[in-house]
Amino acid sequence: MGFLSYAISGGGFAVIGIWESLDSSNLDPTDPSSSPTSQITTKSVGSSSISVALLSSLFIINAIFSFFTSIGSHDRVGSMIQLQILSIAILFLLYAILTYLVNSITLPSLITSLVLLFGFIEEFLMFYLQKKDTSGIENRYYDLMLVPIAICVFSTVFELRSDSNTQRFAKLGRGIGLILQGTWFLQMGVSFFTGLITNNCTFHEKSRGNFTIKCRGHSDYHRAKAIATLQFNCHLALMVVLATGLFSVLANKKGFTRQDHDKYRPLGAEMENLSNFTLDSDEEEKFREESHVVKEAGINGICSHD
Repeated sequence: MGFLSYAISGGGFAVIGIWESLDSSNLDPTDPSSSPTSQITTKSVGSSSISVALLSSLFIINAIFSFFTSIGSHDRVGSMIQLQILSIAILFLLYAILTYLVNSITLPSLITSLVLLFGFIEEFLMFYLQKKDTSGIENRYYDLMLVPIAICVFSTVFELRSDSNTQRFAKLGRGIGLILQGTWFLQMGVSFFTGLITNNCTFHEKSRGNFTIKCRGHSDYHRAKAIATLQFNCHLALMVVLATGLFSVLANKKGFTRQDHDKYRPLGAEMENLSNFTLDSDEEEKFREESHVVKEAGINGICSHD
């Protein structure tokens, strides 16, 4: 694969994720057909489908080239991996074509969401089951990749609902997941092909797309896995900050917080009623309780008379 392939993949995922996040703010919950934002949404969706189609085509070309390279190297595992990548890329290419057709002719948008859901599920299974070498450090990076893919899966499931507000936040969540996938692809490229994982770990390549990273000792394996987890935590913290900023812009633009302002009343009337409020001491409270007891005793005829 090489660092260039990981860099292009990461950059493509990040760009598509940013586009998806920004596109979520253009959804009109009332009437998208009559809203001026519908034109912006149609243009952005068309541009996003072109980006997905271009990135999927690059994945298909790279997978085909790597497949024949693996056959030439007599690497059956590598060829099977490329077939998995090829099937996933074809699904995303089909999604891009259907998205363009939905905006061009009359087709139900539910079809595109289902195809996209199947693509993310297949991608999740590929990274979950890809254990070429159980002791390889790259498996730790693949396991951490499951987190952003799972975010995309759940966001796409929520998008299947007809509620426009749900679709809006589902697109925002999927955009954040795609951005995290892109940055993690970049991190994997830097870690795998530049030797910035840890000391005493070496890169072993069987064929193009089939490689493993082995460390010398048990402590080196633990150190490399800890570094991978720390790197992912940094990426995740960056996505949390980005998601908070995007949600603030979306809420300010669409007025999610303004609709609750009418529920609050000024505190002037309440403060006037509390102007005569005083704090009683413990002695006054005790005296009030004793006088209350004496009064009840007199009423009941139990009081003693001198």
